[in-house]
Amino acid sequence: MTVDDSASLRQMVTFVLRDSGYQIVEAVDGLDALSKLKGQEVDLFLSDVNMPNMDGLELTRQLRAMAQYKFVPIILLTTESLAEKKQQGKAAGATAWIVKPFTPDQLLAVVKKVMR
Repeated sequence: MTVDDSASLRQMVTFVLRDSGYQIVEAVDGLDALSKLKGQEVDLFLSDVNMPNMDGLELTRQLRAMAQYKFVPIILLTTESLAEKKQQGKAAGATAWIVKPFTPDQLLAVVKKVMR
């Protein structure tokens, strides 16, 4: 599942991952992501940090509180590169952190690493 309020970024992530054989569910923010989980089996979350309604840190905390997503990889995609923000992501339960802008190859490398 890719979660980002930027349609262009969601499209890029979806295109890159679908091209590599992954199935993608798109959500516009954390609330939308949670509502789309019902009946879905999700093996990986890629989420922006800064979004309206529910940001990526809160989404990560809520996913980690659910038994079925406690150990599912969560990659945060963000323009934030400060160590303090990364620490907040780690404390929330994020598996990895990718700073925007990133290349398709960088994205795929991280996805493959956390999906082992």
